[in-house]
Amino acid sequence: MTRFASYASSFSLIALIFLCLAWELRLAPLAPGGTWMALKALPLLLPLFGILKGRRYTYQWSTMLILAYFAEGIVRATTEHGLSQALAVAETLLSLVFFVAAVAYAYRTRPSRQTA
Repeated sequence: MTRFASYASSFSLIALIFLCLAWELRLAPLAPGGTWMALKALPLLLPLFGILKGRRYTYQWSTMLILAYFAEGIVRATTEHGLSQALAVAETLLSLVFFVAAVAYAYRTRPSRQTA
């Protein structure tokens, strides 16, 4: 279960980074030619290496970071139409998968569990 949670969180984080960049630069930018909104992918790079290396503390604090992307996905999924709405649903799902997997990983690797 721990390995699955690690893979799921890594995959969903990387997919979310690519989704944010593709969405705002190519697929459905707010303005033609891309926008500065693509910079929203930068905060997702902060936990990337810690997640890939399996650092428990990174899993813990990144669950708080990902909630901002979940909130954006929910808001844009309910206010936009067409491709942007579909991309917002994808962002919501990826952030939800990351959140659940990261919490599961942090729970499975807690110190009290390892000594028992």
